Amino acid sequence: MTTSQNSPVPDFLYGTAWKEDRTPALTEMAIKAGFRGIDTANQRRHYYEEGVGQGLAAAYRAGVATRADLFLQTKYTYQPGQDDRLPYDPNAGFSTQVAQSMASSLQHLGTDYVDSYVLHGPASGRDWTEIDAEVWEAMKSERDAGRTRLLGVSNVAISHLEQMAASKTELPAFVQNRCYARFGWDRKVRAFCREHNITYQGFSLLTANVEVFRYPAVGALAAQMSATPAQIIFSFARAVGMLPLTGTTNPEHMQQDLASRQLQLPADAAQTLESLAG
Repeated sequence: MTTSQNSPVPDFLYGTAWKEDRTPALTEMAIKAGFRGIDTANQRRHYYEEGVGQGLAAAYRAGVATRADLFLQTKYTYQPGQDDRLPYDPNAGFSTQVAQSMASSLQHLGTDYVDSYVLHGPASGRDWTEIDAEVWEAMKSERDAGRTRLLGVSNVAISHLEQMAASKTELPAFVQNRCYARFGWDRKVRAFCREHNITYQGFSLLTANVEVFRYPAVGALAAQMSATPAQIIFSFARAVGMLPLTGTTNPEHMQQDLASRQLQLPADAAQTLESLAG
């Protein structure tokens, strides 16, 4: 997979949220299992980014991978999404906060660049605001300085993306959203991404969609393909153009999730699964 900037991107991301003290071991485990894309955030409330860096260092020492083998993605998070462990001066301007957060991330991850830097949700639930525009410009400055290759936005509605486009600003290389089957698998946002050659990253594909595992079509496909229902969901995600993210802590599930890359759904299966919800 490549982005609109023709940069290589892995076909699966490993998410590191909500793992706390297990973060170093699970990050190393994921890399040993075969993941080459690691997603984190400089948001201590939900992520232990420094622990991700510890896991990366352990994988490097073990000879499992080098920095050049990996795709590292982190995020800038506004103060309302943080707890009291802030990676920047809350009294500083937003551009300074972005630069401070990036510097902290690079230190945590033991690198001088990340592959993707993501705005971890806009300031408003609906509108792309002047604050977001300022932060986006600061993120572009980080990219232009070589501290990230690509930029993204997460937790966005179609209105945010349409307003970005209307403002004539540079559009993101990535959109990362929690993807609900009952809302049509985020159909409108995915359509915008297809139209503008943006890579859509889908997270919580399993945990947000437990009802999908009860669909007879999913069970039938799993039986037909000697696969797990989770593997069917990840294969479906790829078939409709998503870059899936998993955060499993189970080593067997890590292997199974990666093995889903080898599955080829029957021609009409993706359309069937997409039409079952939303």
